[in-house]
Amino acid sequence: MDFVSGLGGLLILALDIWAIVSVLQSGVPALNKVLWILLILVLPLIGFIIWLVAGPKGA
Repeated sequence: MDFVSGLGGLLILALDIWAIVSVLQSGVPALNKVLWILLILVLPLIGFIIWLVAGPKGA
């Protein structure tokens, strides 16, 4: 059971890193980038899902 939850945590971490890199490469203003990154960091799963649906697209 611990292995599965650890694997899930690693998957969420990898997806969050991918989302943060995509936000940094997008063409949105710096304040918007900071807000998106804070959302992803504070709410890892929910923030990623919100970013996936409504976030800035890559360059």
